Amino acid sequence: MSSPAGNTAKRKRCIVAYATAARQYQWSLELPLAATIAEALAAARARAAGESDEAAAIPWDSAAVGIFGVPRRRSDGCADGDRIELYRPLASNPRERRRERVQRERHLLRTRRA
Repeated sequence: MSSPAGNTAKRKRCIVAYATAARQYQWSLELPLAATIAEALAAARARAAGESDEAAAIPWDSAAVGIFGVPRRRSDGCADGDRIELYRPLASNPRERRRERVQRERHLLRTRRA
């Protein structure tokens, strides 16, 4: 006879997370020990499909992924307790935005001096 503790020892628990500007999504999963990030995402996608229609807008197949903020490949494994994150693409490049802002500020300073 197997105990509940024996069953959980053969599995790991992970969280898959995705956030938009308006909402954060999290799915707690119990996975086989050998599960990869791709398998965790598939399990979260299946669970999300049953919860709401908003899950269809999540870029499950195209988003960059990581664990606790560290970029990873979908073929990488995940450990018990990992937070697997789907990353949204940046609306614009932060360096380019800063460069444009500095150019605008310099232009304003020159026009005020003239």
